[in-house]
Amino acid sequence: MTESGAPAAETRDDAPGQPAISARDAPTAPVAARRTSLLVTLVLGGLTAVPPLSMDMYLPALPQVTAALHSPAATVQLTLTTCLAGMALGQMIVGPMSDKWGRRRPLLIGMVVYVLATALCALATDAELLIAFRLLQGLAGAAGIVIARAVVRDLYDGVAMARFFATLMLISGVAPVVAPLIGGQILRVTDWRGVFVVLTVVGVLLTLLVWRRLDETLPPERRQPGGLGPALRTMRDLLADRVFSGYLLVGAFAFAALFAYISASPFVVQEIYGASPQTFSLLFGLNSVGLVAVGQVNGKLLVGRVGLDKVLGVGLVLVALAGAALLLLSSGIFGKVGLVPVAAGLFVLMSAMGLVMPSTNTLALLRTPHAAGSASALLGTSTFLLGAVASPLVGIAGERTAVPMAVVQLSCAVLALVSFLGMCRPWQRKEERTAGERNGL
Repeated sequence: MTESGAPAAETRDDAPGQPAISARDAPTAPVAARRTSLLVTLVLGGLTAVPPLSMDMYLPALPQVTAALHSPAATVQLTLTTCLAGMALGQMIVGPMSDKWGRRRPLLIGMVVYVLATALCALATDAELLIAFRLLQGLAGAAGIVIARAVVRDLYDGVAMARFFATLMLISGVAPVVAPLIGGQILRVTDWRGVFVVLTVVGVLLTLLVWRRLDETLPPERRQPGGLGPALRTMRDLLADRVFSGYLLVGAFAFAALFAYISASPFVVQEIYGASPQTFSLLFGLNSVGLVAVGQVNGKLLVGRVGLDKVLGVGLVLVALAGAALLLLSSGIFGKVGLVPVAAGLFVLMSAMGLVMPSTNTLALLRTPHAAGSASALLGTSTFLLGAVASPLVGIAGERTAVPMAVVQLSCAVLALVSFLGMCRPWQRKEERTAGERNGL
């Protein structure tokens, strides 16, 4: 037992001396977890919602920004790319900082900079300035998502952590649904700058809540000493853990399949299958509801009854099957198909993410109680980078075919499955645990 009364972590079989907890038999720890209030849960959910709010609320304003700043559409598209790149890079910076200095200080600094950068976006006078401010916004906004995951790791363990991640998905999963709708309503009463004004207000409110209500969750004795060198060595050691790297790749490839849907669905649903913007919004919202609903079924019913690796495996198989079905439908093998079968395939793919995403985060972070910030940074950066790669690939053959979207989704699903089976090897770890128990270890 540890000093806090929580069971001590077991040692990894494939990385001697590094603490880890088995995915299936991990204890629910934290005395601290029992002190987590509903308000803190909402704050953590709000922090994880910052990236989708920053990206998706802005989408309806893109044509207006192009006209207002007298810039080509390709240049204005860079305001999305740079924000995404900033979020990826920012996590690599903030994660190790939070392991060294604690969670509160880097988070508060990041949120203050996010507020300032977002306000500057509203004041940008040309596309180049907007691109620069969006990069800064992404860098600072990364603090929310990476530290929120680290805080969850500080407070929770095992089954409790998996359930809490499912709860966060309920909160943060609503953001992609409502963000474009909020953005559209803002544009009814003001111009594109009003979107950034609203995001600024949201940032101020979250910053105040973090300052007043979110206590430090990483005590000094658990912090990582040193500067850049030790931080890089910590990340190197994390990546050297085959199982952790496997879950990292699973999560990254799964997110790339999800991002391929987000990037391509407006063109696929509206341009190829002739749906109205209202129908697209309805389908987009329905798919997001499916993701959140399955995530809640996972957290409330499956976690604690079914092993996390089994849940993750089923989710990956469903994503792969949905990707294969979409490829067959879009390639014309069954002739010309309507919107309904394609929408059904997209719904299954999105809903299955409710099994994949919470399980991946939990299984990866269970192996890294000693460096949750750095681990969270690696998880977040890998997903954003692969998402950024997947985004342009879906339009490689133009806007009149859904084949590239389906190919990217199926390829990512297969690569996620290969990473899961080839690197995580859950059956092997189960056999090793069983053998250890028989030998009294």
